[in-house]
Amino acid sequence: MTKAELVSAMADKTGLNKTQAREALDAFIASVSTSLKAGDEVRLVGFGSFVPVRRAAGIARNPRTGEKVRRPALQTCRFRVGDSLKNTLNS
Repeated sequence: MTKAELVSAMADKTGLNKTQAREALDAFIASVSTSLKAGDEVRLVGFGSFVPVRRAAGIARNPRTGEKVRRPALQTCRFRVGDSLKNTLNS
């Protein structure tokens, strides 16, 4: 599902027009991004959690050439699936 398809689905289910649904989705993404950047976990009960993760610097290997490359430290996030979503996917 693309962002445009998600906006259409949100508009259909909520009665909002597509512009309002896109603004709501953009606000959700901005809020989650801001919280993760601050180092806070975002929990959506029943759906899952977005968890910020700090990855240390290290040495990586280019699989094509075998050359060793320095990998900088960075912050990323992981998604942990909630029980309700997991049950929905496996039923």
